[in-house]
Order: sequence, then structure tokens, then C-alpha cells
Amino acid sequence: MQSKTLKVGIVGGTGYTGVELLRLLALHPNIELTAITSRGEAGMPVADMFPNLRGYVGLNFIDPAQADLGSCDVVFFATPNGIAMQQTRALLDKGVRVIDLAADFRIQDIAEWEKWYGMTHACPDLVAQAVYGLPELNREQIRTAQLVANPGCYPTAVQLGFLPLLEAGLVDVDHLIADAKSGVSGAGRKAEVHTLFAEAGDNFKAYGVGGHRHLPEISQGLARMSGKAVGLTFVPHLTPLIRGIHATLYARLDKQADLQALFEQRYDNEQFVDVLPKGAHPETRSVRGSNQCRIAVHQPQGGDTVVVLSVIDNLVKGAAGQAIQNMNIMFDLPEKTGLEIMPLLP
Repeated sequence: MQSKTLKVGIVGGTGYTGVELLRLLALHPNIELTAITSRGEAGMPVADMFPNLRGYVGLNFIDPAQADLGSCDVVFFATPNGIAMQQTRALLDKGVRVIDLAADFRIQDIAEWEKWYGMTHACPDLVAQAVYGLPELNREQIRTAQLVANPGCYPTAVQLGFLPLLEAGLVDVDHLIADAKSGVSGAGRKAEVHTLFAEAGDNFKAYGVGGHRHLPEISQGLARMSGKAVGLTFVPHLTPLIRGIHATLYARLDKQADLQALFEQRYDNEQFVDVLPKGAHPETRSVRGSNQCRIAVHQPQGGDTVVVLSVIDNLVKGAAGQAIQNMNIMFDLPEKTGLEIMPLLP
């Protein structure tokens, strides 16, 4: 399979996750970009909207109604919530494998999804078929999946940080805390007052304290890891960064263990999770533009609280990079293909 060229389509190529998919796929040795859809920008050269792609992506945006997505091997949905669920069944029926970067297939409890996303689900039967695309947890299921629900950005950073502790049964799962910060690109490429430079620059604030759409997704994942329901307090914050997520995670230890060794052993064979040396403090700039998650684990003053620091680029490991990682797994390609990108610093 490694020598095969995969035909790839992208639905909704005008957002930040869309351009990030294009940036990464343009240099992927095993893919051919065949269609990038946009109703509003149909006919426009992709490189006119995203000048960084000039010389790398020669396609024009095409209206979805005109795109031959059924001839693709895999289609990525880089669309707002509620779009992929309208189109996925027809693609699956044609043998196309689908990776949804939005939330349409992430949450197994349909009523819970409808409550948080404020719409009726168009294909609830496909939700049960979807595989949650966190490779470090579900790699074997992803290999044979026809439909992958790519995790959200906050959920990726939080789940990777808590995973070793929950699998080992070391912490009180009733009182988990995730204090997470995101750059403004996490809000998407749309005009909103709160993401204007004069509003978000030189400012720092929490939001969604009473409830955030990523909460049920994170809680579902942590429950799977621990084998029972969890109690999670999740507080997101907006920072004056373009890219980056920093999750500071807290849990109460029920048992003592060598936490550094636990994390190093759990992620020893993971190509995109880097456990830093004891006492380290990961920075968002250390992962900018890459598919890396860098993690450090602390036990302040040797007490019974464990603090995990987890950083990712929200557009790469938190979105497009992880989606390509999933594609590589699904088509039996080396997992790093197209993703061997050194972070950009400064």
C-alpha cells in the first residue's frame, strides 16, 4: 500500500484547519489532491486565498455539487459542525473513507450531542460506527475504520495528559481538573468581535466555565480510559496567541508510583508524544507547526497532587496533523509520513 497514490478530497478548504490540511498534504508523498470544495469561493485559485500555498497547490476551489468526491480514496471534512453528517453516508456507500475534523461523530450519546450542538443529528446510526481518532488510544480500530471522528484540540491535549494516570488507576477520577488555554485560531477563520486583534491582543480570559462543547467529548474519552464515569472540571481560556494549546491538568493520587517512569513507558513508542525530563515545563512555541504533543509530569512537594503539563499546536496535533496521522494509519502508511515537521521557533 505504501507505493499507492491516494486520491484525497477536502470539503471546506477555506478555514484554518483546511489550509493546514493543504499545507501538510501538499508535501505528502502518497497523496494526490483532487478536490477542495467551497460554495462561496468556487472558481478561486486556492493559492489566491492562501498565498503560502503558491507553487504547491495548483487547484481552484470547486462547488461541492460539482466535485467528484465519490472517486476519492479518502475525504476530509474541515467544515463547521453539522455538515459532515449530511454527506458522509453517500460517501461511505461509494467506498470512500471519511475523516471528520468537526464534532459530528465524536460523541456516542446522541442526545448529549444534540444538547451541546443544538441540532438534530442526521445519521445517528453512523455515530456508533465511527472510530474516535486518537491514535495513542485507538490505533488498531483506526486501521480498519471507514469513518474516523478526529478529536478536538482541547480534548487531544487533555486526554493525552491524563491517559497514563487513568490507565494505571492511580488517581481519584471523581475530581479531575483541566485548566486549558488556547490561541485565537482555535475559534476558526471567521469575523467575530472577541477574536479581533484589539480585543484578543494584550488580554487573557476564561470562557465557557459553565459548560463547553468539548466537555462531553473529554469526559467520554476519560471514562473509556478509566473504565468508569469521571468527574471533570474543564475551564478553557483564550490567550493572545495565534497557535497553541497549553493544558494544566490536576488529579489527586490514590496510589504512589514513579510518575516519570509511568509516562515515559506509556509513550515510549509514540512518535508524536514527547515526555520531557523530570522538572521540565513545556512551551507552546516548542510544538508550533508540528504534530507533536509535549508532556511533563510533576508531583509538587512530593504531595498527593499530580500536575501534568500538555502542549500541542491546536491546528496540527489538535486538528489537521492528527487527521493525516489517522489517514496514514488507515491506509497502512508509515505514521510519520508527511508529518516529519520540526517546530518553528522563534
